[in-house]
Amino acid sequence: MKKLELKFLNQDGKTVTYSLEQPVEPVDPAAVKAAMEEIITQNAFTSSGGNLVSTKSARIVERNVVDIELA
Repeated sequence: MKKLELKFLNQDGKTVTYSLEQPVEPVDPAAVKAAMEEIITQNAFTSSGGNLVSTKSARIVERNVVDIELA
């Protein structure tokens, strides 16, 4: 399963990560940056370290799980 991780910095200077499942691909970097900036402008989310103050990064993360049969 793929996730889009959005990383922000809060008022304490700590990284805050929000994950969105099933991102639209291919990802449009300009649209992601605009959405992140709008999240900050709207003060849509807060964290224990205060409001989000800047964007840090974004990435697609894919996790593959393979079960191991134990005999």
